[in-house]
Amino acid sequence: MIINTGSRTDIPAFFSEWFLNRIQEGFVYSRNPFNNDVYRYSLNPEIIDVLCFCTKNPRPMLRKMNSISDYNQFWFVTITPYGKDIEVNVPDYRHVIKSFKDLSEVLGPRKVAWRYDPIFISQKYGLDFHIDKFEEMACELSGFTHDCTISFIDLYQKVLRNFPEANEVTVEEQLLIGENFSRIAKQYDFNMKTCVEGTLLDRFGFDSSGCMTKEVLEKAIGFNLKVPKGKYIIRDCNCLFGRDIGAYNTCLHGCKYCYANSNMKLVKKNQKLHNPDSPLLIGEVKDGDVVKEVREPSYVDRQTRLF
Repeated sequence: MIINTGSRTDIPAFFSEWFLNRIQEGFVYSRNPFNNDVYRYSLNPEIIDVLCFCTKNPRPMLRKMNSISDYNQFWFVTITPYGKDIEVNVPDYRHVIKSFKDLSEVLGPRKVAWRYDPIFISQKYGLDFHIDKFEEMACELSGFTHDCTISFIDLYQKVLRNFPEANEVTVEEQLLIGENFSRIAKQYDFNMKTCVEGTLLDRFGFDSSGCMTKEVLEKAIGFNLKVPKGKYIIRDCNCLFGRDIGAYNTCLHGCKYCYANSNMKLVKKNQKLHNPDSPLLIGEVKDGDVVKEVREPSYVDRQTRLF
């Protein structure tokens, strides 16, 4: 079973105590955001093939990595150079780079990857800005990871509501970014990827199959995965999303481009319902809730080690 902690919120940054309590107790509950069903997942390391994290700030987890050393892990760390006008509560990118390096030192470069996303263009954050900052970051992160994924801003309704001045990145701008980022990536030995962005940048050597594919996770854990065809595939890419234990409208980073938060008022309301000792990230199991046990095996082929 693959456990995904990061598609709905940032657990390492804001809920590390809760997560480590779940690891200690050996199970976690997750409420389906679409139908309110509650699922129970075992966190037995014998059946958890990989814990997948996606975070803008791994620092709160770094002091406690021994607590999850029995698990295979894959970490996506988003590092972007925006200011507090865009990413209100995200640490300065230089601090996140330091945390990324520390994480890589603990786990190794195959288990950590860099996300530079979403990319948007404005008067303050223009093409030259992105190209210069990407090169600065690539220089710093060279050797600490092999992969970088980029994406362009998606103008969902909730994004437009919170970030009305946002504009789509034009095809011409995407091509200029792709060409320049590819040039820089070759200099610093990065594999460049896109996810659900089409194949526009393939001409520059980008891999457009997805950011968290079976092959990516196999490289991280060192074993082949025999995941049933179509399982964990939830959008137009080859990514394996696993069982998500997060919750929408809970991330305190306050990024204006966020698709997972409707508004910060709701986020702060949900934060008050968080109990680090609860099996659910937000709130408690209610009267009338039916907790459904998910019995899912390991998909790791332990007969063949890749490295």
